[in-house]
Amino acid sequence: MIRVQVVKEQGRYQSFSIDGHAGYAEAGEDIVCAAVSALVINAINSIEEFTEDAFTCDCQDGMIRNWEFTSEVSKETELLMDSLMLGLSSVQKSYGEKYLGIEKTY
Repeated sequence: MIRVQVVKEQGRYQSFSIDGHAGYAEAGEDIVCAAVSALVINAINSIEEFTEDAFTCDCQDGMIRNWEFTSEVSKETELLMDSLMLGLSSVQKSYGEKYLGIEKTY
């Protein structure tokens, strides 16, 4: 299962992490992993490209561990993160919590 953990404090995103493998299909054919990867990579690239928000990230072996915002999060990043969460929730709804677990600390 892919595990997503998202932390918000006072209505603002603070951090998120994503690890694990969906196990929906064989490696290279797993559409759940592909969907999650595309959503996450696009969100990260968009935050880097379209905002000046600072963050740190421990990224290795395809896992995003300890992505933390180190400055105040802009409205643009809030929107991008909300979009990421919407996309991840849609994948979870379509394929089930067996393959994608989302833990929100708000």
